[in-house]
Amino acid sequence: MHVSFDPWSPAFVADPYPAYAALRAAGRAHWFEPSGQWLIPHHSDVSALLRDRRLGRTYLHRFTHEEFGRTPPPAAHEPFTTLNGQGLLDLEAPDHPRIRRLVSKAFTPRTVENLAPTVRRLAAGLVDAFVAKGGGDLLAEVAEPLPVAVIAEMLGVPEADRAPLRPWSAAICGMYELNPSEESAKAAVRASEEFSAYLRGLIAERRTSPGDDLISALIAAHDEGERLTEQEMVSTCVLLLNAGHEATVNTTVNGWRTLFHHPEQLAALRAAPAMLPTAVEELLRYDTPLQLFERWVLDDIEVDGQVIERGAEVALLFGSANRDPERFAHPQTLDLTRPDNQHVSLGAGIHYCLGAPLARLELACSFGELLRKAPEMRMVAEPEWQPGFVIRGLKELVVEV
Repeated sequence: MHVSFDPWSPAFVADPYPAYAALRAAGRAHWFEPSGQWLIPHHSDVSALLRDRRLGRTYLHRFTHEEFGRTPPPAAHEPFTTLNGQGLLDLEAPDHPRIRRLVSKAFTPRTVENLAPTVRRLAAGLVDAFVAKGGGDLLAEVAEPLPVAVIAEMLGVPEADRAPLRPWSAAICGMYELNPSEESAKAAVRASEEFSAYLRGLIAERRTSPGDDLISALIAAHDEGERLTEQEMVSTCVLLLNAGHEATVNTTVNGWRTLFHHPEQLAALRAAPAMLPTAVEELLRYDTPLQLFERWVLDDIEVDGQVIERGAEVALLFGSANRDPERFAHPQTLDLTRPDNQHVSLGAGIHYCLGAPLARLELACSFGELLRKAPEMRMVAEPEWQPGFVIRGLKELVVEV
């Protein structure tokens, strides 16, 4: 059963879906010794456990490392541990709802609607330049710059300062892979230190010269008694950049690769661009950019008769859940008109993706611009996958227009 589940194998990374099918057929909870986790492959279980308060992204709000039977992270990782541990993604109540309430004001439907002209303008400019030069690497020239620019605008990061943002993010996100190497850890620590130092400087500037941006808004909220520490502000900004563009970047290139491999679906989308909203949801389902999401078991749970005790860690397999035939009809088929598409690519429960409306807007704008302005776009060569399994993306996607 476990022979085919090898997240460090390039062949598995290139196509994990047959292994997921084998896991689903073999049961609902599987102990995976190499990562010390319980693998959860079925949609119904993944969806339920994302909402189950007996699980958490952290355990430190209830237990010490020793009480939970876990070894504290190495002291050398402290810059990353502090940065990551104070962000929304790894917080639980009471800190999580307090910070989420403040940040969510930047992602209301009305706020995102007001951002739409800016996102469309940025997407149009990137695609125009891309088409004018006859194509190139869609990842580096369109997919990456758009969400980075949008989040940087929201945070108030000056354009001249944006070049390191994506490399910092990539280094930090390397620590979300299973059993990251010491080399990855050192890169994440260095990026955490540099990114944090930059943001502390920017926060200091905004304290004296506030602007119309999210950092200024968080400072103002803190001044009004909302109890947001500087570290929480730094961690929140880093998380918004990481989560706010990693998923969008990879959904863009993974999605275009998928479309190139399904020319009949691509032709249908080009002929009927009004189906773009459902197409975006199907591309998120079919090859999700986040394949696995981890949760700690805070109180004993049971999955199909298997007791998973407090102190264990579960690996919720989003990629498998999104191909589960018990939830989706013909899950291996790409159907850009798929109705009732209850994929889990954006999470669920209290950690549901805060920026989901913005991500959908960015994807609709970039796909829409490329469909209109590059109707003959095609791949030059089959792209290579990044070596990581948890965050699924391509090294590049070279196309001609």
